[in-house]
Parts: sequence; C-alpha cells; structure tokens
Amino acid sequence: MFSGHVFGQNLNDISFGNDSTFDVITWNIEWFPKSGTITVDSVSKIIESLNADLIGLQEIDDTSLCRQMIDNIPGYDLFMDDDWFGGLAYVYKTSSINVQSIYKIYDKAQYWNAFPRSPLVMELTYMGEELIVINNHFKCCGDGIIDMGNSSDEEFRRYEASTLLKQYIDSNFASDRVILIGDLNDVITDSSPNNVFQVFLNDSNNYLFVDYNIANGATTNWSFPNWPSHLDHILITNELFSEFSSSGSGVQTIRVDDFMSGGLVDYDYYISDHRPVGMKVKVIPTTSSLIEYSRPKINIYPNPTDGHSSLDLSQFKGDVEVTISDLNGTVIKSMQYQGNQLVDFNFDGPAGMYLLIAKSSNDISVLKLTKRAE
Repeated sequence: MFSGHVFGQNLNDISFGNDSTFDVITWNIEWFPKSGTITVDSVSKIIESLNADLIGLQEIDDTSLCRQMIDNIPGYDLFMDDDWFGGLAYVYKTSSINVQSIYKIYDKAQYWNAFPRSPLVMELTYMGEELIVINNHFKCCGDGIIDMGNSSDEEFRRYEASTLLKQYIDSNFASDRVILIGDLNDVITDSSPNNVFQVFLNDSNNYLFVDYNIANGATTNWSFPNWPSHLDHILITNELFSEFSSSGSGVQTIRVDDFMSGGLVDYDYYISDHRPVGMKVKVIPTTSSLIEYSRPKINIYPNPTDGHSSLDLSQFKGDVEVTISDLNGTVIKSMQYQGNQLVDFNFDGPAGMYLLIAKSSNDISVLKLTKRAE
C-alpha cells in the first residue's frame, strides 16, 4: 500500500526552523506509530525537515520504535516518559539545546483527575539563555460546558489542569521565560464562563497564547482538521513578550498534509489526526553586552547549585579562565583551570543569579548559574 504514496521527497521539502530563532513545536502524533514502519519513516523525515530546536510530542505508544527512530536522526536526542502509556516526549537538537533537567509535575494520585498525563518540564539553555518548557496532554472530549466542581466533567478537568499549571508557574518560575505547549484538547476562543483557559486569559499581563490568531482565523490552519478545531497550543510568559514581537519571531500550524500526495487523507491515515504547531522566537541574550557566542560549551552539575558542583570543561583545551559575575557584569570571582576535564567547583556567594564565563585562547562561553540558599 505504501508504494502508491511517494512521501519521501515531498516531506523533505518541509521547512520551519532556522539558526537565528529558538524553534519549538508541539505535536500529538496519535498513538505513534499509527501505521507501523510507514509512520516511523514518515515522522523521521518530517522531524529532520522541520529542523526545530525542540519538539514536544504527545501520544507515544511504542517507546522502543520512537527511540530507534530518533537515534537514526543526526543531531537529535530524545527524552521520553517511558513509565506512562501514551506518554510525553521531547526531541531536541543537541547542537543548540543544553538540557539542565527534565521532570514530571503533578504526578501524584491526587492530581491524576486533572492530569491523566503528568506535565513534563524541561529546564534548558539555548545559546546560554535559560528557558522552561512544559509539555502537556489534557483530558479530551466533553460538551463544551464547564460543570464546576464535577470531577467527572471533562471541561472541569481541563479547567483544573490550567489552574494548577498557572499556580505552579507563578510559584516556581515567576521571573523565568516559560513556554507551555501541548495538546490541550480545547479551544482558546470559547467565551467565559466556559473557557477552560480563562485563568491564563484573565492574566494577560503575564501570559499570552501566541497561537490565538490561528484559533481565531481560518479553519484551514487549525491543528485538528477532522473536527475541525484548534486544540494544540503554545503559551508564553511575559518574559518572552518583547522577544516574540521582534522581527523573525512567529507561530504557525505546520500543514504537513500539504506535502503528502494524498493530502489530509494520507496524513490522517499514516501519521496523525493532529498537525504540529510551531513557534519561532528571537531570544535576545541577556549577556549580549558581555559576549557573543554560537552555543554554550560549558556545563555545571547541578544548576541550580548549593555552592558545590562539577564544572564540565571537556570542550575547552589548554588554560581556561573561569569567572563569576553578577548580571550587571561585575566580576565576583575568578579561577584558573586546565581544559578537557571535569573539575570540582565551589562558590560561596549569596543566593541569586550569576553569569559563569569560561575563556581560553580559542573559545569563550557563558551560561547562567543559580545559587540556591543554603
């Protein structure tokens, strides 16, 4: 059956990501692999062609095949929640993404009603800049009416999930660049009081659905074309507002079906009933007055730190000067090391955010260091 569908060349024509923006995509790939090896081959071509920095996937059924697929895509790695059927995953470009930590939240039994799949948080650095991405897959279905307090009501479960996520972001990432993505299984244009995302929409000073214009626009660009409806969303916090409004940033539903000989019919049959939604954002380095660099070449484990960490200088050669400065560039501490090694690192400064800069004769790199209170 596959022989009648020449997907390869057309799928290779898809484009999205570039080197000047942070490119993040949310994509429900519907019980991957929907049609076995045909799905694997097609999704592999799509991911490679998209050239995104980070893709949050939902509905991974066969985790082994997913891992094999990503292992065969040059320059990409995978983190997957293997413990949960139909779980969440991150596919990320190793040349631009430096993963700090990945963990689940709201994964205790008391939250399973709101979150049938626990949100998956990735703390990362991109070009030395810290970003938080939270991948989600909300409960589906319902009648469009929120039955407040009814734990069996699908809309209430999504409303509760939105409320809990906002509480978590407000409490833990109040001043961070946060991107919330996922198949959120509801439309953001519903009127109050039946909009499950109202807690975010009511706080427009701090939160923005960057895909709102897609949801409010032509049905041909919606992410779930079978209904049709727009269910896959990208939400950012105000720390990214100005960067998202800058030239080169944007958001779109990626109409993969346009690149398949059978259009939407083939896409739905072989790949998924959801289209990917992607955002490009021009991340402005907070350290641009100190240094310009192509990618971070140092890492600290752990970060945030209590003052005792390991500093990875494996990508440096020869003498390396490591300095700690505050966010205004004032040097607080300076140390000398030899490159190509992992060294013990101690910093006894007060709790807060710092810049760690490593310099050798040929390389220079910077990342943010967070010092926790002891």
